[in-house]
Amino acid sequence: MAARSLNFDYVDFEDLFENYTSEGYPIFDLNTIPCTLVINGNWINTVMAAVYSLVCFLAATGNMIVMIVILYNRHTLSSTDIYLLHLAVADLLFAVTLPFWAVDAISGWVFGDAMCKIISMLQEVNFYSGILLLACISIDRYLAIVYSAQAHMHKRPFLIKLVCAAVWVLAIVLSLPILYKGEYTPPSSNRTMCYEILDGESAETWRVITRFLRQFIGFLIPLVVMIFCYSMTIQKLCQTKGFQKQKAMKVIIAVVLAFLICWLPHNITVFIDTLMRSKLIDETCDMHNNIDRAQFATQSLGFLHSCINPILYAFIGVKFRRNLVNLLAMKGIIKPSAMTHYKRSVSSSSETGLTLTTI
Repeated sequence: MAARSLNFDYVDFEDLFENYTSEGYPIFDLNTIPCTLVINGNWINTVMAAVYSLVCFLAATGNMIVMIVILYNRHTLSSTDIYLLHLAVADLLFAVTLPFWAVDAISGWVFGDAMCKIISMLQEVNFYSGILLLACISIDRYLAIVYSAQAHMHKRPFLIKLVCAAVWVLAIVLSLPILYKGEYTPPSSNRTMCYEILDGESAETWRVITRFLRQFIGFLIPLVVMIFCYSMTIQKLCQTKGFQKQKAMKVIIAVVLAFLICWLPHNITVFIDTLMRSKLIDETCDMHNNIDRAQFATQSLGFLHSCINPILYAFIGVKFRRNLVNLLAMKGIIKPSAMTHYKRSVSSSSETGLTLTTI
């Protein structure tokens, strides 16, 4: 994932799309399909840089607040709190990489070969760990609500930490193929890019395999897990009456919808592009142009998920808001009267039961 140069009125397709897909691969093999595209200006570069910068700011701010609040109450961490802490770390590290791509969108890659590998690896690791942690949270909520396993899990924090460690190790292993990326300047351009360098006839096969692997493990499996766990959870909640059931169901529906809205369009776009690479569907220049534009738009939408996570998994929860208000009151940031007003509002909404055992 990197930026592309659009500072041409009429450019060869190789120059235009030399450095942009979600994984940093070229759109297609120019030796077999010599496409060209007419386009004016460099406004897309500016838009990309602005999007990366905005997402970086929002994700960094939101996830740092989440980490501070959770760590401040580290002596009373639940299993969900531990997952949320790791998820916030993943989203924060993901945000740290975005300024590099913002600069790349304007100036090309200027940070050297080593930083190309480091930044690409860091971003890929946190893509995998973030989505896998979302699946872990859904399993945790499923066990807590459907099997009432929350109290039992409180007594086994080591198991939760072990699961989180396994998630990070798996994310690192799955991200190793990204180390093929390096600093590269195409012969037909003076713009340096952070690019996956693969030679030989097996290069395209390798790209297709890694793409399918990324979609299967990085999207389809977590999605299936989330749908199953939250479906069973909603079914259990439907057997419970009252305000707390409605609130918990709203949170669960928001979680699933946010995941689908942010990542499903991008994964569909990448899947279509992968089918073209595999020669399973006809490939044309017009289709490549449309797919490239779609990948830019849907990738930016996927980035926003790292900003939404703090809202869905923390700010929407009564427990987190209570801890945040307590922290702000202790630091003198808010007045005691505001603290009293909040406690009354929480009391009136019955902060017990399912609200605290859901996200």
